[in-house]
Amino acid sequence: MDYRYLGGSGFRVPVLSLGTGTFGGGGELFKAWGSTDVEEATRLVDIGLDAGLTMFDSADIYSQGRAEEILGEAIKGRRDRVLISTKGTFRAGTGPNDVGSSRFHLIRTVEASLRRLGTDYIDLYQLHGFDAMTPVEETLGTLDDLVRAGKIRYIGASNFSGWHLMKSLAVSERYGWSRYVAHQAYYSLVGREFEWELMPMAVDQKVGTVVWSPLGWGRLTGKIRRGQPLPSTSRLQSQLATEIGPQVPEENLYRVVDALDEVAAETGKSVPQIALNWLLQRPTVSTVIIGARNEEQLRENLGAVGWNLTTDQVARLDAASAIPMVYPYWHQRGFAERNPFPAG
Repeated sequence: MDYRYLGGSGFRVPVLSLGTGTFGGGGELFKAWGSTDVEEATRLVDIGLDAGLTMFDSADIYSQGRAEEILGEAIKGRRDRVLISTKGTFRAGTGPNDVGSSRFHLIRTVEASLRRLGTDYIDLYQLHGFDAMTPVEETLGTLDDLVRAGKIRYIGASNFSGWHLMKSLAVSERYGWSRYVAHQAYYSLVGREFEWELMPMAVDQKVGTVVWSPLGWGRLTGKIRRGQPLPSTSRLQSQLATEIGPQVPEENLYRVVDALDEVAAETGKSVPQIALNWLLQRPTVSTVIIGARNEEQLRENLGAVGWNLTTDQVARLDAASAIPMVYPYWHQRGFAERNPFPAG
């Protein structure tokens, strides 16, 4: 397993992390992802650690906190061997303060995550989304207090816009507070909008990208083909998932799948392994979060490392997955001499 620095920090993380969205299976959305119990989770952690995958990503809302509890049980007795990343901000209760990035909610949600995980510190704590109702100064001041208290090692954000991140980084610099070293973002061969603004910003500001849903919300598992029904276990079978997940025009999807099949035939690798390897060659990517319902899926995803696609193969996948840019990005691309980004 290769390790990379997380953004501009001195913190190194494995290029693959294991997501725990499949742990617990609580609620329609997470049941569609998986329902891994403690025994199964422990086995997945065992396999991950044997392969050098030491980072495990969760969130307080995954199965209403059950995912964090299962992860805590699975790593019991070996906290010193693992890195934990988790998230908060989204609604975690029915009360008026059970949502957002206020001092009140962040302190309470971090304390609750620590209890569920059975640990006294979190290696990487990320805001799950931007809270426009809370002053950025309040949010970052609270996170800095939690870092200074030893409850959080590093902070990151997730699903932010470019201006959300830049405003936050500027506030951290102004007050000398801990800054975001990571941005957990959706990025895949069927979702490349990340490259338009967030990637250039991450290059400029040295923010490491933690990729979620690298297989395009289950579309790049190798099981989806033209004219064939969806797999019975696909998260795309969930109505809720299709309502809140990324939308991909069918022709765009099948064009990418055709290119992946072509490269798979050349390399002897699987479709998901190629999709993951492509991401690992993109600028700013520090780690890619892989999911696994079972041991077989985890072992297959682990096969995405230790080799690289050729330059020609990357170029063909780039071409197959390219989508029209919106303004101002198409305009900026026409002046690459002085504005070399977007990188896509």
